[in-house]
Amino acid sequence: MATASPSVFLLMVNGQVESAQFPEYDDLYCKYCFVYGQDWAPTAGLEEGISQITSKSQDVRQALVWNFPIDVTFKSTNPYGCCAAGLLEVQSASGLVATPVKGPQIVLSVYGPDVFGNDVVRGYGAVHVPFSPGRHKRTIPMFVPESTSKLQKFTSWFMGRRPEYTDPKVVAQGEGREATFRAVCQR
Repeated sequence: MATASPSVFLLMVNGQVESAQFPEYDDLYCKYCFVYGQDWAPTAGLEEGISQITSKSQDVRQALVWNFPIDVTFKSTNPYGCCAAGLLEVQSASGLVATPVKGPQIVLSVYGPDVFGNDVVRGYGAVHVPFSPGRHKRTIPMFVPESTSKLQKFTSWFMGRRPEYTDPKVVAQGEGREATFRAVCQR
């Protein structure tokens, strides 16, 4: 008698990080990585990558164009909680509670030179990978961590070491970010 193997479903991500608008910066590059829960596993493609350095376009938009390709496939045995908003409503004793879905998220980190020529972070952002088939265009709001005091701000500027995450995947996770001060970039 044959044993039934658990069935899986696949989520294929095929697209690109097209462009960004950082009006005050030039010569930026982008890194991406995926964050996903324990029910997910990559089966094909690259989980992380780094783009080329790009300069602002010469038109009115002054966009930084990467056209950075992404092609990865994930598998999972548990579709429960897959939704476009990235939240799962769970019934608790006090009512409905929204909790994060552990489906794949893409985390973007954008870096560029400061006045001293050091590569510093210019923005972090994350978005859930859509679960519905078709074409999807996502705009990802970016932010940068901020020092908590004027002394730390001056020291980090003077030393050329601005605050940044040691692991950019923390951007997609709720735990461990309580004490992070962020400045939201207007993009």
